[in-house]
Amino acid sequence: MPRVQIPTPLRAQTGGNDEVEAAGATVGEVLADLGRQHPAIRERLFDGEELRRFVNIYVNNEDIRYLEDLDTAVAATDQVSIIPAVAGG
Repeated sequence: MPRVQIPTPLRAQTGGNDEVEAAGATVGEVLADLGRQHPAIRERLFDGEELRRFVNIYVNNEDIRYLEDLDTAVAATDQVSIIPAVAGG
């Protein structure tokens, strides 16, 4: 089952876990399963059905925006990382 790396700002939504296993054959399915396991995280990642623009998702260090976005295939041994954008000045 793919492992999802949870960044520090979102760990409160996953009970403090820094990594969660989630089922699915695509990134979208994995994130949907993550949202079923931890409903509070879904609203932090999605605006309706769209991934929020400041949330970056990587599969094995590859940005899904340059792959097939939420349709990017994942294998049982893959690592999915959630990386919130950082802003400042």
